[in-house]
Amino acid sequence: MTEMPGIMISAPSSGTGKTTVMLGLLRALADDGVRVQPFKSGPDYIDPAFHHAASGRASFNFDTWAMGPELLAAISARAQDAEICVAEGSMGLYDGVATRGQSGFGSSAETAQAMGWPVVLIVDVSGQAQSAAATALGFQAYNPQVPFAGVILNRCASPRHERLARLGMENAGIKVLGVLPRRGDLTLPERHLGLIQAVEHPDLDAAITGYAQFLREHVDINAIRQAAKGHLPTRAGAHLPQPPAQRIALARDAAFSFTYPHLLEGWQSAGAEILPFSPLADQAPDETADIVWLPGGYPELHGGTLAAADKFKAGLRRHAKDRPVHGECGGYMALGSALIDKDGTRHQMAGLLGLVTSYEKRKFHLGYRRAVLDAPLPGHAPGAVLRGHEFHYSTILEQPDAALARVADADGNPVPETGSHCGNVSGTFFHLITAEETA
Repeated sequence: MTEMPGIMISAPSSGTGKTTVMLGLLRALADDGVRVQPFKSGPDYIDPAFHHAASGRASFNFDTWAMGPELLAAISARAQDAEICVAEGSMGLYDGVATRGQSGFGSSAETAQAMGWPVVLIVDVSGQAQSAAATALGFQAYNPQVPFAGVILNRCASPRHERLARLGMENAGIKVLGVLPRRGDLTLPERHLGLIQAVEHPDLDAAITGYAQFLREHVDINAIRQAAKGHLPTRAGAHLPQPPAQRIALARDAAFSFTYPHLLEGWQSAGAEILPFSPLADQAPDETADIVWLPGGYPELHGGTLAAADKFKAGLRRHAKDRPVHGECGGYMALGSALIDKDGTRHQMAGLLGLVTSYEKRKFHLGYRRAVLDAPLPGHAPGAVLRGHEFHYSTILEQPDAALARVADADGNPVPETGSHCGNVSGTFFHLITAEETA
């Protein structure tokens, strides 16, 4: 273990203001000259880009269900030159899955306990006053081994409301680190997978600057810094996931952007070259690439543009004749025959797989995935066991190609989204996190 002070920004549930506090705190610390390393607890692939924008440093996911000790240690090494780590939790503090993964159940509390990082609990006090203290007290007492720094009271309606809420916390012996007045302009824009992407925000830097100023006015940032403590795991020889090839043509634009930062960092650290291209701009992948990788994103919002991107689709077909092409979730859909948007319009995709997907009748798919490969996926041989996460609203109408893997959820229940492959082309609905570590 290496000493490294940190804190975990969490809450009783989603939608309580974690991200606003996280971004404001990251920017305030960075503006003060503090080397702050952001992390995201859990499998979220949208928030890290916001963290990067706020702090100036790449943010990485800690995932105690999907990641084993070696990968957690390798990711921790990215914070070696930082002065403080600030992690943002997912969902509620104790929310995880029922079945243990490589390290645990995947909750933010688990990450906080493993790192020794005290929890700053964001409590939405709208509609209550002293009663909010009972909620905070329950979270503090639920697992005494999880360190607890205090609370930030959010969406406070008036000075009287603040006095009553503070009184409850005082009676419960819980430290109040700040009180944020109710302000409707502090919410980030959202769509069906959560926040919009950082690259799509009309003025992200100005928004984050405003969050930082708001926190300085209403939160004791020095008290938060003083509460920080903990450590990072170390492991000799720990390394990030290895690249699937030397020269990787990576789709990167508003339709394809969901790639876990630790994967890209691992690929580049191992000497691979990332060759970005934009399908929305009708760019073909680099002809010298060894592999084409299409990440997830929002192709359903750009069906017409992608259908008309003839140079992009022709470039994919040329590449697939003798080299691998792989797509994840949205990238998988783009490799298919057609995508039907929410209005029922059918858009022709690349046609490298027979997959047809539809958003006309949305169906929610969410959760961890454990996949045993029946065919190769770039960088992984048949029989490899992969860990990933699935999050989308599309429905499979046709999947005529051979299944890529046997896929199960976190509890071992089989799921029908097996991925598929044909020739040199493969795709999955899950976003790859890592291969399982062997003892």
